[in-house]
Amino acid sequence: MGIVKISDELHEEIRKASSVMVRSINAQAEYWIKIGMLAEANPSMSFTQIMSEQMQRADVDVRKVASV
Repeated sequence: MGIVKISDELHEEIRKASSVMVRSINAQAEYWIKIGMLAEANPSMSFTQIMSEQMQRADVDVRKVASV
């Protein structure tokens, strides 16, 4: 684990987003970092395609979740 220096403005946006997404501030930042890395590694994929692939890799059956 380490410390990442970010601007106060970015920290505030992460804080606001984390409350909407029901994540901690650190979890929200980690999520955005991971998605950003995946997007850079897969520039031809949309966000939806990236998320679908990640769900498949985690063996999440979205149809089951949606019916709950």
